[in-house]
Amino acid sequence: MNLEDNSRRSFLKQALVASAVTAIPSIRTSALSSTPVVPRVSASDKVNLALVGIGNRGGEIANEFIKTGLCNIVALCDVDMGAKHTQEIIAKCPGVPQFQDYRQMFDKMGKKIDAISAGVPDHAHFPVVMEAMMRKKHVYVEKPMARTFNEVELMMKGEKKYGVITQMGNQGHSEANYFQFKAWYEAGIIKDVTAVTAHMNNSRRWHSWNPRISSFPASEAVPSTLNWDVWLGVRSHHDYNHDYVGGQWRCWYDFGMGALGDWGAHILDTVHEFLDLGLPYEINPTYLKDHNMFFFPMSSTIEFKFPSRGALPPVDITWYDGLDNIPAVPEGYGISQLDPNIPTVAGGKIQPAKLNPGKEIYSKTLTFKGGSHGSTLSIIPEERAKEIAPSLPEVPQSTSNHYANFLLSCIGKEKPRSPFSIAGPLSQVFCLGVLAQWTGQRLLFDRASKQITNNPLANQLLRGEAPRPGWEQYYNI
Repeated sequence: MNLEDNSRRSFLKQALVASAVTAIPSIRTSALSSTPVVPRVSASDKVNLALVGIGNRGGEIANEFIKTGLCNIVALCDVDMGAKHTQEIIAKCPGVPQFQDYRQMFDKMGKKIDAISAGVPDHAHFPVVMEAMMRKKHVYVEKPMARTFNEVELMMKGEKKYGVITQMGNQGHSEANYFQFKAWYEAGIIKDVTAVTAHMNNSRRWHSWNPRISSFPASEAVPSTLNWDVWLGVRSHHDYNHDYVGGQWRCWYDFGMGALGDWGAHILDTVHEFLDLGLPYEINPTYLKDHNMFFFPMSSTIEFKFPSRGALPPVDITWYDGLDNIPAVPEGYGISQLDPNIPTVAGGKIQPAKLNPGKEIYSKTLTFKGGSHGSTLSIIPEERAKEIAPSLPEVPQSTSNHYANFLLSCIGKEKPRSPFSIAGPLSQVFCLGVLAQWTGQRLLFDRASKQITNNPLANQLLRGEAPRPGWEQYYNI
């Protein structure tokens, strides 16, 4: 074992001090009753929706919910209600009660809330969602579902135990991509898939820091408007630094899920659901540019191997991210289109790249190319597409976008398209990929026991370190 491996293992072992999250008595037993009595919204009523996270992406989600006309905004919550990026939603909701701590919001407003949206950093998804579900509130949460494999597992258990409506925010799962893939799969156009290439090679969200960084950033004064304790949530204590907030949290292993967690659910969602992939048995990081133990590599290539599933053949998925890590495309690929429906982040649209976010799907008889979010698939090369065209099935139109689908599900008029039962295993695939990035090691995973069998340290990281004192109750289901 070389010095780099020794250093890596030493760092991760330190991160796992007190990692055993055992049966800890609930701290908020009266508020978090486990009796599965779910509030029902009358089909003639609007959903009383609380917004948790109203800046940047959270603000965009809030705007989308408001546009549906299917909800009443009854509470606003953000850890930094005085920040510039929260003011648009505050201005749109005059007189609506405001909070910086969602726990206090539920204590004071619980009886007036039917559902919440959670547009917060990755590490905060879990406690916000668990608090809401334990109070029998329906939940819409951004992707990925949570930061650790175990947190996703607990969220899936919570969905069943509390009987609430859930939806993960991969909005393309209610758009043309979803309905086309489903129709083509059911008609036998997509069959016998053996390999998928997925890629995100745009500069969006990439940091440009020194790859030799060997510590977390220096302590800075906490802004007077920010509740840093609630921002940290279940995570171990970190002194405040501006490079943790404003979207930068996605770059740090301690808080985010990198490009894979950010984009995987927009690119691989239909592949994962309709091919019934479940969890991989092997995850291999074959390329990690500027790997270090604090933030994500500048470029990554990760191979995921999925076994045969009944009559379905094994599938290998290879993920590429980074500006200089562009995969080869098949002959006859044509142009790489950019999905115009990709949302902004803080007002900035994604810029076209040499190869835009998307995927190539290889079956025994056909090859497909597709983009991200709601982008539909095309058969390539063009000559083959023309041959197949007469046999393609009709693709139904979506009855509702992702936000309306969630609210209509709360009312009882539709079923959610990306509930935790579907989005959970997909999110766990990304959690395993992140562990391979973090450790830099090939991981073997037992799908039955849900354990990593060749790396004890990585296996501990499925659970991660213990939550901060005072936040343990969310791990008791």
